[in-house]
Amino acid sequence: MQQVVKIGLISDNHGHWDERLSHHLQDCDEIWHAGDIGRLEVTDAIDALKPKQTRIVFGNIDNHLIRAEFDEELLWEIQGLKFYMTHIGGRPGRYAKGVRAALLQHKPDVFVCGHSHLLLIKRDASWGGLYVNPGACGMHGFHKKRTLIKFEVKNGKLDQMQVIELGDRSSSRGV
Repeated sequence: MQQVVKIGLISDNHGHWDERLSHHLQDCDEIWHAGDIGRLEVTDAIDALKPKQTRIVFGNIDNHLIRAEFDEELLWEIQGLKFYMTHIGGRPGRYAKGVRAALLQHKPDVFVCGHSHLLLIKRDASWGGLYVNPGACGMHGFHKKRTLIKFEVKNGKLDQMQVIELGDRSSSRGV
């Protein structure tokens, strides 16, 4: 029997971190960030939660220091499930330039992106996998609710997927 891996997925902090993020991510084995980190203090806060693994890509607003530390895209496997993550991904039916080709090349089971600030989890038959965008957990942008996603990888399958609302974009204090 394989172990359960608890995942916390966030994106688009734009430099914002608050106690709600720490609270919801503290029990995660892995924390993934789909870009637009904003400040290295955000990744320091993630590291302080002591996850066993972090998987972080930079986004279009991230400076040269963040880009020097993190990759533009990542591809990895957990329990036989293949994941592909980049910041600017578009959405099913309207993928960003180069993304459809990458999906067809890598054939991930799950594609993770951010950028749009729009929470969306949707199966896409055009490449055969699950599209996942956690929305935005920061304070900058047009989104009304701040969100993150938590789920488990258990016996080679996604399980217990849940969307967590962190409150209104305009009603939180950050670090």
